[in-house]
Amino acid sequence: MNKLIAEFFGTFTLIFVGVGAIAADSATNGALGLTGIALAHGLAIAVMVSATAATSGGHLNPAVTCGALLAGKIPAPTALAYIAAQCAGALFAAFMVKMAVPSAWLDAVGMGTPAVGPGVSVGQAFVMEAVLTFFLMFVVYGTAIDARAPKMAGLFIGLTIVMGIMAGGPISGAAINPARHFGPALLGGGMQNIWLYWVGPILGAAIAALVYKTTIEGKS
Repeated sequence: MNKLIAEFFGTFTLIFVGVGAIAADSATNGALGLTGIALAHGLAIAVMVSATAATSGGHLNPAVTCGALLAGKIPAPTALAYIAAQCAGALFAAFMVKMAVPSAWLDAVGMGTPAVGPGVSVGQAFVMEAVLTFFLMFVVYGTAIDARAPKMAGLFIGLTIVMGIMAGGPISGAAINPARHFGPALLGGGMQNIWLYWVGPILGAAIAALVYKTTIEGKS
């Protein structure tokens, strides 16, 4: 249960801070900008991965959990419980954002739900989500899962999120995490292309986990 609580509140923090930053940016006429929004998400992940790593491994992301499962680092029942806790945390975060942020701000940004950008095809957004999550899973494996990893996982995982949002935010919304889409989408952001934000990240994470496990882990 302590692992599930860690995953719940870690994911809660990402969605609450991420959606809040997007709403604040809109309400202040772009004062934060893409860089500020990326930093808000990255800092949320950095601090919560650092806080939860010793307890649950600090996945905070169903795609990362699926990657760890595929690599044999977590048993299936635990992985399913993690994903349930992450999605519950995302839903609770979206609910609390609605309690804390004026509805007009949230309506203006569609609850901060990641979405396919104007002029971008669904296929392009899918590729972006898959590639960005590949990067994330690769870094998670190299900094948190690999026994040889330096004990600085939170910092580098957070920076990977910043990097991903700066590159992919205008294209796919750069969810890089099914729960990041699921919570806000279900509580008002709309469920359009929900498959994209599950299949793309899970595919990217699965490939990254297999690549790292078979070519890098234990090879040196």
